[in-house]
Amino acid sequence: MPTPLQIRPFEAADWPAVWALLEPVFRAGETFPHDPAISEAEAQVAWVEQSQAVMVAVDASGAHVANAGYVVAEQARRRGIGSRLCQHSLQAAQRLGFRAMQFNLVVSTNSAGLRCWQRNGFQVVGTLPGAFLHKRLGYVDALVMFQGLVEGPKP
Repeated sequence: MPTPLQIRPFEAADWPAVWALLEPVFRAGETFPHDPAISEAEAQVAWVEQSQAVMVAVDASGAHVANAGYVVAEQARRRGIGSRLCQHSLQAAQRLGFRAMQFNLVVSTNSAGLRCWQRNGFQVVGTLPGAFLHKRLGYVDALVMFQGLVEGPKP
């Protein structure tokens, strides 16, 4: 049975938990394009203040953030939370009238993320060769993934 999950808009009081989640992911330098040495203040600007919408998924084990990309706490992975966040974003985007959803930079070595996005209907529509400097592997490809949300006009 899935964990009860409430997905709601980010509130300022969420930041300490969000930073605790983001910091190790950014420091790892493996799945997001942020400088692994990014400061907390810089991360807050990039993740919250420069975003159109930031959502937080809350359950008994902690908080998870969606902001045109998703980070799930390590201890909560492999439970379908990323997929549920993706579905929520797709539904919200449709409600807001967007015609498509796109992930601009999916690191090619992020196999869990790639599987999740593909299971949720996204297709790779472009490859940016060597566009991501992976902390351990050096330069690796980044992918652009896309999903249309409305059908185009019929001939």
